[in-house]
Amino acid sequence: MELLQDALADSGPIARPSLHDQIVGRIRDMVIEGVLPSGARIHEGQLGAQLGVSRTPLREALKYLASEGLLDLVPGRGAVVKRFSAKEVQDMLAVLGLLEAEAGRLACADASDSGIREVRGLHDRMLQHYKRRERLEYFKLNQAIHSAILRLSGNAALVTVHGILQSRLKRIRFIGNGSEEKWAAAVADHEEMIASLEARDPERLAAILSRHMAESWNRVRDAI
Repeated sequence: MELLQDALADSGPIARPSLHDQIVGRIRDMVIEGVLPSGARIHEGQLGAQLGVSRTPLREALKYLASEGLLDLVPGRGAVVKRFSAKEVQDMLAVLGLLEAEAGRLACADASDSGIREVRGLHDRMLQHYKRRERLEYFKLNQAIHSAILRLSGNAALVTVHGILQSRLKRIRFIGNGSEEKWAAAVADHEEMIASLEARDPERLAAILSRHMAESWNRVRDAI
């Protein structure tokens, strides 16, 4: 059940999330959905009142999100939502494509059958959110699937570097499904991913993961 437990937003929690985790999760969602837009300064008093938390746990949450790359801590200004240039986004997506392609090859060779079934479970649940047009819930499972494939590679270094870049690009990746056409295309890519993984076809899976990241750039560049 390890991979399923990582889809925190969609699976039932095993233990009650800590206050820190709750604050981090709420602010992260606000950044992903654009409630806190790129470049915006976070007013701690207003945000704390909105979330119903005091300044100390709020500041700890902001520090954590800065470590994920979603925020910048600017002297004299406090926390600011990270803004990436188009070049930075394109470069990070290109690296993600390389990492995911290699992870896909390794996963096809080394993943257990139960691990692949767990990814299938995440995929099927993601499709249910897609059918209901539940965009944020869909997105969280989408990201969980990419992370799960990386873990199936068995390469800890790949997992670590991928996790850093994926965290930084959460808002950017979220806006990539802004239209029905783009969203449907992303879902079709995921259908091919899971079919390739289940068939243990390394080059087919590597190719679709690489193409998916290239198309992610095409889907988001006009919105940056």
